[in-house]
Amino acid sequence: MFLKNTFKKVKEIIEKLKNITLLEAVELVKEIEDTFGVDTSIRAGMDTAGTAQTGAPEGAAAQQEQTEFTVVLEAVPGEDQKSKRLSIFRLIREITALGLKDAKELTTKLPHPLKEAIPKEQAEDIKTQLEEAGAKVKIQ
Repeated sequence: MFLKNTFKKVKEIIEKLKNITLLEAVELVKEIEDTFGVDTSIRAGMDTAGTAQTGAPEGAAAQQEQTEFTVVLEAVPGEDQKSKRLSIFRLIREITALGLKDAKELTTKLPHPLKEAIPKEQAEDIKTQLEEAGAKVKIQ
């Protein structure tokens, strides 16, 4: 009986999570980290399951070419440049599929990753578009 009720609660939580925005998910993760004292970031030398990586020596790992990149929004123009800001919000909407309000809210918590695990060409294209609109962007 206990497991059945627990399973039902978990399913209900999952269903609620399906309806939140990306921005809300980021805030949820931060709140979980703060509340429970956990760190959800992936540490160097660890794989996504949290186990130590083994195999190739350090030198070989450093020589591997990076194939996935993250576009990080670092800064946007101030309130005095409303037309540039609006252009950037629209670009963020296109890139992330967020609503205008969420895109605007995302720019209040910078730096912030916009797109993760994408090819270098796509990352450079996004960076170029945002920089032309007046944003400061980096690729990791």
